[in-house]
Amino acid sequence: MKISTIGYNYSHDNNFEISRPNGLDCYVMLLVKTPAVFTIGDKSSEVRAGSFIVFAPGISNFYHGTEAVYTDDWVHFDADDEDREYMKTLGIPVNEPVYLGNIDELSEIIHILSYEHYTDETYRADIEEHYLKIFFLKLSRLIKLGTAVSAHSFTESNHRMVRLRTEIFTMTDRKFSVDEMAAEMNMSRSGFQHLYKKMFGVSVTKDMTRGRMERAKRLLSSTNLTVSEIAHRCGYVNGYSFMRKFKEECGQTPTEFRNRI
Repeated sequence: MKISTIGYNYSHDNNFEISRPNGLDCYVMLLVKTPAVFTIGDKSSEVRAGSFIVFAPGISNFYHGTEAVYTDDWVHFDADDEDREYMKTLGIPVNEPVYLGNIDELSEIIHILSYEHYTDETYRADIEEHYLKIFFLKLSRLIKLGTAVSAHSFTESNHRMVRLRTEIFTMTDRKFSVDEMAAEMNMSRSGFQHLYKKMFGVSVTKDMTRGRMERAKRLLSSTNLTVSEIAHRCGYVNGYSFMRKFKEECGQTPTEFRNRI
């Protein structure tokens, strides 16, 4: 991939509007930071702040903000067959607005990229290429974690479900129960479980375990906390139940995992 032009945190007034009936001759990637309306091809969507879009070359696109100020990051880039296959492998959709939620980390990478692109310092091109790959890898990870939702099908209940899943992965010390989560979503237990699996492709109980295991691995590899302390931070009532579950999921004890790092 090769960047042709890039912009970080650009803001426009309420008269701003993009109209490209024939698209551009390159790919365009946007990080949308304020609400907007996008028409891509023959589909129109209300796009929330915290969304991303990749336009393919030649696709018609029109968009404008819905508030006093419209702000986004943008990258125009060229992609050959290998690059297109790379994006496809990463599961990055094209010509479809997708809501991510927190895009601060992605935006910071764009910030760095914009500096590198417009500097003449040594290794600029190599650094730019690597950061662009990091950007797409980070984007792919957010999508595969299930925190991304298509703007075409986004509803308020979906938004609450995405927020709940984020809490499962970030608040691992919270004692979640399926019944409590279903009540929080104003749904029956079975209806909640069905919708959760339909949206994310995995059961809520498996996600709870995965979230705890991922945090446990991070704490084992980056801190000197005891196994008991880590067990508590990952939502387990005691070290024994944590160690049993960790070995069941990871094939080794927490101590064995830490010693092999």
